[in-house]
Amino acid sequence: MSVTDKLASRIPVLADRVERKDVVAVVKLHGVITPSPSPLARGAINLAAVETALTRAFGHDRLKAVALLVNSPGGAPTQSGLVAERIRQLADEKNVPVLAFCEDVAASGGYWLACAADEIYAHRTSMVGSIGVISGGFGFTGLLERFGIERRLHTAGANKSRLDPFSPEKPEDVEWLKKMHTQLHELFVNWVKERRGDRLTDTEDLFTGDVWLGAKAVEARPGRRPRQPPADHHRALPGRGDLGGRAEEAAAGPPRHRCPGRRVGPAGRGDAEGRVVPLRPLTRCPV
Repeated sequence: MSVTDKLASRIPVLADRVERKDVVAVVKLHGVITPSPSPLARGAINLAAVETALTRAFGHDRLKAVALLVNSPGGAPTQSGLVAERIRQLADEKNVPVLAFCEDVAASGGYWLACAADEIYAHRTSMVGSIGVISGGFGFTGLLERFGIERRLHTAGANKSRLDPFSPEKPEDVEWLKKMHTQLHELFVNWVKERRGDRLTDTEDLFTGDVWLGAKAVEARPGRRPRQPPADHHRALPGRGDLGGRAEEAAAGPPRHRCPGRRVGPAGRGDAEGRVVPLRPLTRCPV
């Protein structure tokens, strides 16, 4: 038997001697939420892009929790909803808690994703919120007239050419768009209320589309004092005494900077060995 064969034969024996530790899976949700990523974008979030990372994260047999690292300004509402619902489906199937850690931005669709977690934490400088709907475009009718260009548009269906940028804007089209915005906004608001529940004490200013810094976000809940997570919040999950052990990272999208306060293993490893240590300073998000 060669030296290589001898070493290979010993690998299973050595693996059996290694104590199997509990796992905290880490999923990075970084980038714009869009079904069609741009070739210039560093990262994009959609259900197809994150499905493998999510199923891997929730697939461990010793899984104790899943941490979502959210860094997204938002994007497509449908993809936001699909990814968030997939997270909840897997969390319910595995019966494990999900924690969201907001990094630079968790706004609009990014906050929609964060609401898929059971608890949301944000750095004092994180930008969170923006619970609203927006769309925009340009009108080129004057430009066409200036250069003597004639617009030729043929449709079947009276409303097929709504909001055509090369045609004059119609008041009825704007009214239709506003109704669409209102419907999407209601769905967003209902999702936040469903996920955050009794954490919401005053919703008057929560759903105006405003963005808050993490340090100011708690002030959106009058009558409640800002709460810092306990110093050992990595030990505070229900049903177990420790969130330590192995933090395995299932990255969605290209690598970005790591969340501060999280110790990881050697570069190039498929998973991050070590303990999940407290992230300080953090504050609970208001909504």
